[in-house]
Amino acid sequence: MAQIEQRKLGGDLQVSAIGLGCMSLSGIYGAADDAASLALIHHALDRGVTLIDSADVYGVGHNEELLARAIAGRRDGIVLATKFGQKRGADGSFAVDGTPAYVQSACEASLKRLGTDRIDLYYQHRVDPNVPIEDTVGAMAKLVTQGKVRHLGLSEAAPDTIRRAHKVHPIAAVQTEYSLLYRVEAEATLKTTRELGIGFVAYSPLGRGFLTGAVKTPADVPGGRTAMMPRYQEQHFARNRALVERIEAIARDKGCTPGQLVLAWLLARGPDIVPIPGTKREDRLDENLGALAVRLSAGDIARIGDAIPPGAAAGTRYPEAAMTAVQR
Repeated sequence: MAQIEQRKLGGDLQVSAIGLGCMSLSGIYGAADDAASLALIHHALDRGVTLIDSADVYGVGHNEELLARAIAGRRDGIVLATKFGQKRGADGSFAVDGTPAYVQSACEASLKRLGTDRIDLYYQHRVDPNVPIEDTVGAMAKLVTQGKVRHLGLSEAAPDTIRRAHKVHPIAAVQTEYSLLYRVEAEATLKTTRELGIGFVAYSPLGRGFLTGAVKTPADVPGGRTAMMPRYQEQHFARNRALVERIEAIARDKGCTPGQLVLAWLLARGPDIVPIPGTKREDRLDENLGALAVRLSAGDIARIGDAIPPGAAAGTRYPEAAMTAVQR
């Protein structure tokens, strides 16, 4: 395994500065091939990526089972992160469950699918509005006592929720969507995590692909889940594409790709930030890791941030119904 830059979440959980988000390996952004996915994960590990991020709802267990195959014989040195709390019904609908009994059963099911005796970072995927966060995190803390989980995390939790949770048990990381296109909520959350000494894991750091520059016209937008995202839709596309063009111009000046530039910008925002871009392709993973070699001056960082200031993007980051489940 190669060595790359390391960062710490919550003070003592050491991870690679860029992790791998695995959601796309379970058919959520179009079909995925298990053999290619296994090769991708092995390539990531060989390149020095140690933070591997999954969830029990990705492919309704498929993602965790895939990871079990990928990490067999290589478990040591991997920081295995997964999430619980979103349940998919037979009709395809989602429900959130943060009850203490479900916390325990969900963890045990994930451990079995993952083929491991411990989860290094266990997140509540979405906050259950019907269960006090103190009850949910109290049950998660018992998993630490039982030796089944090493560190606790929250995903898409609002600042007040994070504070309340952290009083029950130390939270190592909060995972929130964060990129140049999705700044407002993330940067409000970041103020709280920094105050409390909690790490920040940035998912969808490439703006769901928009910030790579690969999507230049509405015809380039992939179908399925991506096409449903408001910022890709026709009424918002032109404005957001114009913002991405600003990033492309800066990337040309810096001699890197737009994707590398925006990842480097996130990394430069502070040592407590760890992006977890997802991909199905080894060449894209290599491109993402190339961001670690991009050096930005204070002037570069300001120029990039000014190119897409907070709130500049058009459209919400999820469809309206899904927005009710974030930042609770």
